[in-house]
This record gives sequence, C-alpha cells and structure tokens, in this order.
Amino acid sequence: MKKIMLGVSALCMVAFMSCKEDATAKIKSENVAEAAQRDANSGNAAAIDFNETEHDFGTIKSGTPVSTIFKYKNTGSSPLIVSDIKSTCGCTVPSDWTRQVAPGETGQFKVEFDGKGNGVVTKSITMTTNTEKGAETVRIKAMIEGGPNAQAPVMDASGAQSIMQQQPARKSSTQPGHEGHNHD
Repeated sequence: MKKIMLGVSALCMVAFMSCKEDATAKIKSENVAEAAQRDANSGNAAAIDFNETEHDFGTIKSGTPVSTIFKYKNTGSSPLIVSDIKSTCGCTVPSDWTRQVAPGETGQFKVEFDGKGNGVVTKSITMTTNTEKGAETVRIKAMIEGGPNAQAPVMDASGAQSIMQQQPARKSSTQPGHEGHNHD
C-alpha cells in the first residue's frame, strides 16, 4: 500500500511540475486581434427578406407551363451572396438570380414550373446563401386539373369505354399471410 501511495504521489508531483510554463506566453497577439475582429463582425451577417415565400399559381390545366419571379432584399449589414438555387425536382427550374446584393438593395430570381401533375402540387426552392441560416427556402403551389390520373374515359362509337382506356384488373394474392395484398 505504501508503494502505491508513493507512486501516486510521484505521478502527481510530475504532473504539477510539468505545467510550470506560462500558457499565456504561447498565445499569438495576431490571433487575438483576428478573433476580436471576427467576434465584432458576427452580428453583421447578411439577412434576407422576401416579398413572398410561397407563390400560388391557382388552378392550371395539366401541362401548362407557368413562371413567377421571387424578389428579395438584403436587410443585413454585409453583402448577401446567393451561391446556388435548387429545386426539389426537374419540373421546377430556378434561373437568372442576383448573385450578390449589397445591404439595403434587392435581388430576384425566376422560377419556371412545367405544370405537370394532378391535384395540389407544392415544390420547394432552396437558396444557398451567406445568411445566418445558410439556406433559405421558398415554395410554389398549384392546383392542376386534367392530369394523367384525371382523364375522362374515351368512348368508342357504340358508347362503350375504349379498350385503350380500360383499367387492368387488379390481382389479389391467395397465399397464406398475403390476403388483401395487391400484387400487380
């Protein structure tokens, strides 16, 4: 037991003696000045304010292309940088955006939507920016009528539904444990 206590005491003495150097002597004054400048500017980030964050195209016919322009203002005190704009799918194409906006100035970008679909369709467009959040999102919305799933049946000369428009018969499994599951 004495040997263990002696070993622990020696280890503690070595640990305390090795910290003899003054840690403040290792700090470079250039790094302190740079950190102070960064901290002072941290509240001066670019900020963005949109005229609208969701545009509703209303009711449109399927396949009718539509477009809108989203306008935004830099309400921060540093230049706003928009490095990229992406949509959730290829049917929505953002383009022609203002890449750098000075404080107090406005910018814009165009969004084109191909108008395909059925029912209520919502798409998101994400901007990569130098704002505090780093990404800003706007949305477009439309009620699409007459999409591929809403076509009226085509009747032949006898008044019967055309064979090209008939829905295939649904299959249902008869295997144990698969009752009610459709297997097309």
